[in-house]
Amino acid sequence: MADTDASPAANCVEKLKTYVRTRKGTILAAEILLSFIIIICYAASLYGGYSAVAIFEMIFAIVFFVLFMMDLDKQLQFINWLWTDLFRAGIGALLYIITSLICVIGGAGDGARIAGGVFGLIAGILFGYDAYTVFLDIKSTRGHTAASTDDRV
Repeated sequence: MADTDASPAANCVEKLKTYVRTRKGTILAAEILLSFIIIICYAASLYGGYSAVAIFEMIFAIVFFVLFMMDLDKQLQFINWLWTDLFRAGIGALLYIITSLICVIGGAGDGARIAGGVFGLIAGILFGYDAYTVFLDIKSTRGHTAASTDDRV
C-alpha cells in the first residue's frame, strides 16, 4: 500500500530531477548557480552595490525554474510565458554584460570584484544563449498556426 501512495514531496523531487535534465532546466539551473557565485564574489568585494543585478536575476531565474518545473505556465495562460522569458533573459544578458565590463575594467586592486565581473561575463553569455533558444522556440511556434481551408477566396 505504501508503494502506491506517493507523497507530494517525492512528486516534487521527481519533477525537479526530470526538469533539470531538460535543456531549459539545465540552463536555468546554471543561471541560478552562476548568479549565486556572482553574489558571493560581489559580497566579498569592496563595492557590494553590483550584487543587485545578480540578486534580481537569481530570483527571476528561480521563479521561472519553479514555474516551468511545475508546469504552471500551461495552467496560467493569460501570460505569454515565452515572451516573458525572452525579455527576462535578454535584459539579464544586457545587465550582466554592462555591469561585468564596468567591474572588470574598473576593478584594479579588488580581486573579488574582478572575479565577479568575469563570472558576470560568463553569465551574460549564458543569459544571451537562453534568450536565443527562447527566440528560436517563439519563431518555431509562430509558424505553426492553423491554415485556412476556405476555398472561397
